[in-house]
Amino acid sequence: MEAAVFILALVDCCALIFLSVYFIITLSDLECDYINARACCSKLNKWVIPEMVGQCLSTMLMLVSMHWFIFLLNLPVAAWNFYRYVPMGNTGVFDPTEIHNRGQLKSHMKEAMIKLGYHLLCFFIYLYRWDQQHLQTC
Repeated sequence: MEAAVFILALVDCCALIFLSVYFIITLSDLECDYINARACCSKLNKWVIPEMVGQCLSTMLMLVSMHWFIFLLNLPVAAWNFYRYVPMGNTGVFDPTEIHNRGQLKSHMKEAMIKLGYHLLCFFIYLYRWDQQHLQTC
């Protein structure tokens, strides 16, 4: 059972890594003027809710399986995703009229990089824990 929890967490983490890379690439395209702000924000806003659901899935999975350290590691990122999503207006988390103002593009890029590093760390933690659980059952 424990191995299945970590396999599901690994699959979820791979999806979140993919989303983080997608956010970085799309924001980089906007920074280099390959796409306009409206197209960039439209692409990114489509993936905000799936990212939040994926992070909450990992968090709840660790809570239900009573892996407290990993749960506490996931909780701040899940809370940040929820906090960032709730006060958004009609345009979404990524606002095309504001993304170039006040350094928002740089802050979104920094957030995506931090999330990528976090998800890579979680990936290797899940992989290690899965390997431990797998070796214990063999």
